[in-house]
Amino acid sequence: MHLYEPIYPYWHAHHLSGLLWRILLLLAFLLAIPFLAGCRHSEPAMAAAAGATITLSSTSLQDGEVPREYTCDGNDASPPLNWTAPPDGTKSFALTVTDPDAPRGTFTHWVLFNLPAGSNGLPQGVPRQGQLSDGSRQGRNDFGKLGYGGPCPPRGNPHRYVFTLYALDRSLDTMAGSDRAQVEGAMNGHVLAHAELTARYGR
Repeated sequence: MHLYEPIYPYWHAHHLSGLLWRILLLLAFLLAIPFLAGCRHSEPAMAAAAGATITLSSTSLQDGEVPREYTCDGNDASPPLNWTAPPDGTKSFALTVTDPDAPRGTFTHWVLFNLPAGSNGLPQGVPRQGQLSDGSRQGRNDFGKLGYGGPCPPRGNPHRYVFTLYALDRSLDTMAGSDRAQVEGAMNGHVLAHAELTARYGR
């Protein structure tokens, strides 16, 4: 039994043809790698942190719904949030709020980053300004404004609003007013743990 292909003393035309096809397929694959990488959904890469966990909660979102006062139909104030102690090595937190059910794709309602590592929550109604007194910064939401922009879905089925908290191993150099893509790009490779809280709102 042969464990390898036999070696011929000369090449037949069909061998040359097969080799050419292999080369062309390899070149096509190599050229496609950058394209495939660019098509991947932007998502913060997780740094190695075995067993690292964190929990995000809110006394105002316990029933799985966003109360009217935290939407564009009410006071449009950000809801209070709390989280558990982060993993060792946490230097800052980042928070995003997104609507994956928006008609034109995921809609960003809030981008907040460089929250102090010693913090364990946010009060109701965080001011809509780029730089906050504790050193944290706010990005621009998809309404084109700084800070929190509450749920404001079209009439129909309720939408999901996903609050995602990230524990990071560094503070970000990203400027206030950056969008979610820029902040998530800066977070790549620096996420120690993350937690999600989902609530719904419909009109």
